[in-house]
Amino acid sequence: MDSNKPLILISNDDGYHSNGIRTLVSFLSDFADVLVCAPEAARSGFSCAFSAVDYLRLKRRHNIPDCEVWSCTGTPVDCVKLALDQLTPHRRPDMIIGGINHGDNSSVNNHYSGTMGIAYEGCMKYIPSIAFSSCDYNTDADLSYLRDYVRKIVKRVLAEGLPKGICLNVNFPKAERFEGLKVCRMGFGSWINEVVVRDHPRGFRYYWMTGEYRNDEPEATDNDQWALAHGYVSVTPTKIDVTGFEVMEQMKGWEENL
Repeated sequence: MDSNKPLILISNDDGYHSNGIRTLVSFLSDFADVLVCAPEAARSGFSCAFSAVDYLRLKRRHNIPDCEVWSCTGTPVDCVKLALDQLTPHRRPDMIIGGINHGDNSSVNNHYSGTMGIAYEGCMKYIPSIAFSSCDYNTDADLSYLRDYVRKIVKRVLAEGLPKGICLNVNFPKAERFEGLKVCRMGFGSWINEVVVRDHPRGFRYYWMTGEYRNDEPEATDNDQWALAHGYVSVTPTKIDVTGFEVMEQMKGWEENL
């Protein structure tokens, strides 16, 4: 690796072999040293989970040109933790990126997403971090048209950094031409009809987790859901500190009355 270039650590929740991660590497490898450490299989929905009871393994892979690739038996966050400890002990990454995810991580999906878990973990390590996701769920989709936006966002964050405790959640609509970029808040929505019940031939009941997304503020025009629905790339600055500052003063009386 060329130490004169920035070092970017990439992971995902779709697996080290996914189309999205290979595409992302191809966007960045000409101006950055790229290290991939990603799950050996799909780990969607793992959010910030890490392995507390199972051992982990790393395996060197050779499926992506122009970068070093490792797979990990654990979660997306496990991949980041192991990469920082075992693969980059003498050279701290300049950036950590999750993606490109095959699927929308806007709105409340942010909280479930393993792609966002990568960005959160990097942010908690005080490394500028970004999650990139496409609303195209086709795992073989051609994502090459995302190139200019990804490169511009990455280069800007490398040059300017991000405030402490802030990472970026970037989502691309399923469209080959974008109206532009919107920096916007997270929209509020709900997952409904989440459980499908089935009877197994061997006599027991089992369940599939599924669901339908419902936009709970369809009239709002300032959030990521509106931006994506209208053809914009949504960029949501996302905070690690989950403190509800706006209600702290209201609750000060609890200190004396409880």
